[in-house]
Amino acid sequence: MKFGPVPLREAEGAILAHSLPLPGRRLRKGVTLTAAHLAQLAEAGMTEVVVARLEQGDVHEDDAALRLARAATEGSAHLQLAAPFTGRVNLLAERAGLVMLKVEGIIAANAVDESLSVATVPAYHQTSEGGMVATVKLVSYGVSGPVIEAAAAHLSGAIRLAVPVYRTASLIISEVPGGLGSKGREAIEARLSALGIALCETLTCRHEEAALAERLTAARGEIVLILTASATSDSRDTAPEALRRAGGTLTRFGIPVDPGNLLFLGALGQRPVIGLPNSARSPVLHGADWVLGRVACGLEISPRDFAAMGVGGLLKEIPTRPQPRRGPRG
Repeated sequence: MKFGPVPLREAEGAILAHSLPLPGRRLRKGVTLTAAHLAQLAEAGMTEVVVARLEQGDVHEDDAALRLARAATEGSAHLQLAAPFTGRVNLLAERAGLVMLKVEGIIAANAVDESLSVATVPAYHQTSEGGMVATVKLVSYGVSGPVIEAAAAHLSGAIRLAVPVYRTASLIISEVPGGLGSKGREAIEARLSALGIALCETLTCRHEEAALAERLTAARGEIVLILTASATSDSRDTAPEALRRAGGTLTRFGIPVDPGNLLFLGALGQRPVIGLPNSARSPVLHGADWVLGRVACGLEISPRDFAAMGVGGLLKEIPTRPQPRRGPRG
């Protein structure tokens, strides 16, 4: 691609590099200059203009961005490509879900040439319908075909959207005298609603193993959430033991996300069971959001996945906690 100032008489068919003011209007950068444009510029007293001119084998910025966006979403459903403009194509979610990324492919594509960029939300980011999950942008007005082909190869299928596979959930709230009761139910229902999951019932019981096991057995939702009145402090504590008593299994107790450390995950038959700590009563970002999102989308969470949550897992302080988690300076 050639770039630089040229006399007006040589600029027809070239791409305007910088926006220019004209009487009563503005000629936007990126426009392909016509004879009429040049006449207007001449009337405004200009004799030369800065342009970009594609050479043989170059790809226009809009076409290049669209090719890269199509490569990134190859084989993926639930993602929509916005119309290209000024060398940019935005990738939008058609449904609520989690953004799944082939991180190394995106890094490799960005390393091919500085004239192109692929920017995304973080891996496993929960998005809503219409949310932007990525943008492909060409920095220059054109780029060589081989550069685009190399980047597209790295990007193949690198961005997809995992969508919820469950439609309903039950919430079991255990209670103790003088406890919080059903406080926080609305926050949990909002978390489910954001994923398109209906809270089909809320069941309450005493914070006792037998009572919780009975409610677990009776729950009708495809996912079961337990909001415990008392913190689960061990894998043999009341709520995990109630899950075992109901015939279920515990797969994980404790996660490296704060708030959310005391969450547990298990299953009752084919239904996922998530034990929520008291901090999940707050609507702020919580470890429960990260676990619920993956569970809702039918994604397996391996021990390594849980370990990886610790990177970026220090979330902001929650308003309901009276003291910060920072000790005195020593």
